[in-house]
Amino acid sequence: MAIRNVRPDAAQNALRVVEEATGETLKPAEKNSAAVALGRLGGLKGGKARAAKLTSEKRAEIAKKAANQRWKPENAS
Repeated sequence: MAIRNVRPDAAQNALRVVEEATGETLKPAEKNSAAVALGRLGGLKGGKARAAKLTSEKRAEIAKKAANQRWKPENAS
C-alpha cells in the first residue's frame, strides 16, 4: 500500500469502509459521452457569449467588484 500525503475525506473513508465490508470494489458510473461533449461545447462558448452580451458599464462594474474582493484585507469579512 502506498503512503499518501493527503488524508481521505469522509466520503472516501466511507467508500473504503463499504468496500472492505462487502469485499468488492465499487466502480463509479460510466459517463454519457454525448452529455460530456454537449457540456464541453457549452463551456467553450459560454464566456465569449456572456462577454458579448454585457455592456461596457456592466463589465466595468463586475471588474470593480472582483478587484475589491481580491484586494480587501484578509480580516474584513
